[in-house]
Amino acid sequence: MNLQILSSSRYKLLSGSALKLIAIAAMLSGHITKFYFNHFTWVKATWPTATWFTIAGKAISFHQLLLMFGKFAFPLFAFMLIIGFEKTHDRKKYGIRLFILALISEIPFDLMISRTWFNPEHNNVIITLFMGFLALCSLEHFKKNRIISFLIVLGLFFASRYMNADYRSGGFLFILLIYGLRKEKILQCIIPPVLLPMKAMVFLSLVLTMFYNGKRGFIKTPFLKYFFYAFYPLHMLVIYLLA
Repeated sequence: MNLQILSSSRYKLLSGSALKLIAIAAMLSGHITKFYFNHFTWVKATWPTATWFTIAGKAISFHQLLLMFGKFAFPLFAFMLIIGFEKTHDRKKYGIRLFILALISEIPFDLMISRTWFNPEHNNVIITLFMGFLALCSLEHFKKNRIISFLIVLGLFFASRYMNADYRSGGFLFILLIYGLRKEKILQCIIPPVLLPMKAMVFLSLVLTMFYNGKRGFIKTPFLKYFFYAFYPLHMLVIYLLA
């Protein structure tokens, strides 16, 4: 695949709204598959396990295909976090919204993942995104004082490592790499995937970002804007309640 061709403006077909829709679809696919397959034996017994196709000699079933698609979610959300960081008119409000979303999402996340109200051993991915956002703010605010910036980012790295949020310190470093390579689109697709599982899927998700046209898309009204924030905790709660 010639990634340089994709950097041409004629291929910039995806708005920020379109990338968010893809990320949400991937997240929903991964969460539904993991939750029902891992927690209910009748699902595991009746789930289609026949091989759909083969990649490099490895048989891929419908279940594995859904999990693979689910890995598109975090890289796309990390990419959109950086877009939001760069384009927001008020980073303080942006950070507060992320923090509140992380808090609100924890109970639905714990219910979905461990079927308990509180499980400190595994926390939601918004915490990882929030820690990455704080690191970006530090890099921007202390750009003239690299020592302070480095110490803050280092502290956030260890905090993300021990907070047990999704993707942990690997996800935190992934956000920093995506940000640092934002002007080098080819390298942005190639280097960051080494930090996450299912590297081929992460690579493909980042290739999608090369089609980003810099436009917001259809998510413009406050209702749609906050609906996409609310979707994260709501879909986990619905998955749990339907079970």
